[in-house]
Amino acid sequence: MSLRLPQTLATTASSVDVFDAGLQTELMAEKAASLGRAGKRVETTLAALREASAEDRPAALKAAADAVWSLFVQREICGQRDQKPVIEIYGIPKDVLARLGAR
Repeated sequence: MSLRLPQTLATTASSVDVFDAGLQTELMAEKAASLGRAGKRVETTLAALREASAEDRPAALKAAADAVWSLFVQREICGQRDQKPVIEIYGIPKDVLARLGAR
């Protein structure tokens, strides 16, 4: 003798698929938003670095390197491993990349 759940308690495949699709959409939207915030932070800190005086430059360089590192990590989490396009798009200076250990 086999038992089965009442129809009111059983979940259908279509309701699970709809839930999964909605969840995937939310996750993709959050990834895009976090990448956008990280990119904006890079733009802001690089602009501050360009405008920094000689005495403010070390702090601005550290802030820019931190922002770029955060963007690189966020991109890797999203599966985007190649950082060369980002370096070109944002015009990341070599001294910032050197702080990250890049050659």
